[in-house]
Amino acid sequence: TSKAATRAAAASGRRSVQDLWAMRRAVHRHGQDLDVFFFPSVYTYFPIKTRAKVVVTIHDTTAEKYPKLIFPNWSSRMFWKIKVQLAVRRADLITTVSEASKREIVREFRISPELVRVVSDAVGPEFSPVEDIASSGEILASYGVSNEERFILYVGGISPHKNLETLVDAHAALIREPGMDDVKLVLVGDYQHDVFYSCYAGLCERIHGHGSTDNVVFTGFASEESLSHFYSRASAVVMPSFDEGFGLPALEAMACGTPVVASRAGALPEVVGEAGMLFDPSSADELRTHLSSLLGDAQLLDMMAARALVRAKTFTWENSVQSALEAFRDVTGQYQAALA
Repeated sequence: TSKAATRAAAASGRRSVQDLWAMRRAVHRHGQDLDVFFFPSVYTYFPIKTRAKVVVTIHDTTAEKYPKLIFPNWSSRMFWKIKVQLAVRRADLITTVSEASKREIVREFRISPELVRVVSDAVGPEFSPVEDIASSGEILASYGVSNEERFILYVGGISPHKNLETLVDAHAALIREPGMDDVKLVLVGDYQHDVFYSCYAGLCERIHGHGSTDNVVFTGFASEESLSHFYSRASAVVMPSFDEGFGLPALEAMACGTPVVASRAGALPEVVGEAGMLFDPSSADELRTHLSSLLGDAQLLDMMAARALVRAKTFTWENSVQSALEAFRDVTGQYQAALA
């Protein structure tokens, strides 16, 4: 295509007419023998004419609930709204990643629950507890993080809807407590080349205002291979978002045996279950209280870590693949035929 995929999918980006025309021609030329044409996200959707059944994945309705936190300007919001509506109208079936997202999709687009199927996310074996402390130390040091210091971890985008202001405020209050002044906040996410709507500059100002600059580390982009080391060495992982369709970093953290403190929003309660601590995303004080309890109680920390490992094992790619295949067979009528 004429644009990099990440640029076309950015908050201010969209596919060119040239791209759309080229993709439509490719579908017309090669797609007549397909049973299903699958779009793995709304970002990838483009209008097509095909006999195949069309399945579109909608991960969440965050952009519909918080448009100004996702898109920087009116035109971007309008283009997104049009694209989603076209995708929903064209889809023979919609897949999503959680029951929470399914409920929101049904409500937002006023469609039947029968048209939406859940195909959950999962993580692979690369996300597991890392016992090699020396190896982790070298990897973390390359990102400016000391393996010998306690730290709270965030992994994800630096976008406004991720609600990092609440996390920064909670951390600033935490390190003023007795015995907590050594706790670092490590934010893993590409703030230098992020093509999505970013609040990095505002966060830096907020951190400076708290006087906590020396206790906060922005690592920038971190390789997937390094993430298990970050998760395994962190005291806790925080997911403060205003909304999440799933919240994959929470599952990655649990698979590495790290306690998760997540906002009571979107699919996060569904993902962490009883294995995590939940807080009101508007309450930095509630988040601070949870973090203080965890970091101040080694027994509680160990118990939550054990629960996290058990919870993570309930999400598998085998189950996800089976759900996806059933959805594809169902939409083409093959599933009912196989049961007959």
